[in-house]
Amino acid sequence: MSARIPRDSDNDYTHEMAKARRDFVKDKCDASLENVGSYSFDPSVTAGNIENFIGVAQVPIGLAGPLLVNGEHARGEFYVPMATSEGTLVASYNRGMRLLREAGGATVTVVDDAMQRAPVFIFESARQARDFGLWIEVNFEQIKAVAETTTKTGKLRDIEQYAAARMRYLRFNFTTGDAAGQNMVGKATYVACEWIKKNYPDINRYMLSGAMDTDKKHSQLNTLRTRGKRVIAEAIVSSALIEKVMGVSAMALYKARSITQVGNFMAGSTNTGAHSANGITATFIATGQDVANVAESSSAVTYADIDEQGNYYLSITIPSLIVATYGGGTGLPTQQECLKLLGCEGEGKVRKLAEIIGATVLAGELSLMSAVLSGDWVASHDKLGRNGKVQHSSHTRSSGTLERDSDE
Repeated sequence: MSARIPRDSDNDYTHEMAKARRDFVKDKCDASLENVGSYSFDPSVTAGNIENFIGVAQVPIGLAGPLLVNGEHARGEFYVPMATSEGTLVASYNRGMRLLREAGGATVTVVDDAMQRAPVFIFESARQARDFGLWIEVNFEQIKAVAETTTKTGKLRDIEQYAAARMRYLRFNFTTGDAAGQNMVGKATYVACEWIKKNYPDINRYMLSGAMDTDKKHSQLNTLRTRGKRVIAEAIVSSALIEKVMGVSAMALYKARSITQVGNFMAGSTNTGAHSANGITATFIATGQDVANVAESSSAVTYADIDEQGNYYLSITIPSLIVATYGGGTGLPTQQECLKLLGCEGEGKVRKLAEIIGATVLAGELSLMSAVLSGDWVASHDKLGRNGKVQHSSHTRSSGTLERDSDE
């Protein structure tokens, strides 16, 4: 019989139990976990975040900024912690932040806010399912009252309906305060569904999730309807400033966008930008977000324009940015420090964090596209992305441009 991982049913979150499991790994797998076992907090703080705790994954954190944000909740300059193992990433975002700062900052707006659970109700016929949908509309206020008995902060905003065969998919849309809210809305929707089942007798059966809430995966529905925060970051940058910082013209960037839009379309991409997942993932890890939500959160729509004076307008719409400043991993010690660095710890800060991340993503879009056009992209990875070893080549001028400009 295979040996079971050591556990203490009374108190499993202790230094002793963590060590017992590391010793177990050493015995069974002949692997030493000295670095995994080097951490600075009491294991008890991880209860509710992890099971069978053995230590930590230590991802390097770099600092980018200052990032100038003109938001409704985030206003001023911010230094952004970014957790990544990809060389050049922080330097690239740093350079984009410099460009935005000299251009007057990024304007960021949270235009929508909703977290979903989407149960499906099954009937004997499509006609019965249709009639059920009408009943849901009539009884919305009662359903809302029942759902909200399970939460202090969650509010049922509305219920979308989708019909297929003899099924009725209901997409419950909640606002969830400072929490990301997936568990919150799951519990609230379950209670509401049980009340619906009790009060509507013709239901054959229901499932709490019919998959139209699209947890941890992209969907076109979320691109249109929003999941989490819908964030739009935009900026106007003069061609002279782009040439000074990036070494390319505004017209070159504008034309490149039209080409990449076609490429993205042909590839069937869910993202018309360059690499929003990079900035989102790095800030997610640093601030204790559920990193699997990058599958949804990294979807993005970019739009570029250029005016008669040659000024370059760029915006990025992130329709499903799922972030929190309360709950989940945001309460862990390292992540708390990073949230405090951003001024996003405590209540009422989730939209501030969303705006900062939106501006960060915009900075990365400007920097990477410029690097692709100017020749910095490959050369900078040669110099900064080789496990810390400085590479000397005939291309050090262009890679030096990325490093030098990002630090000025």
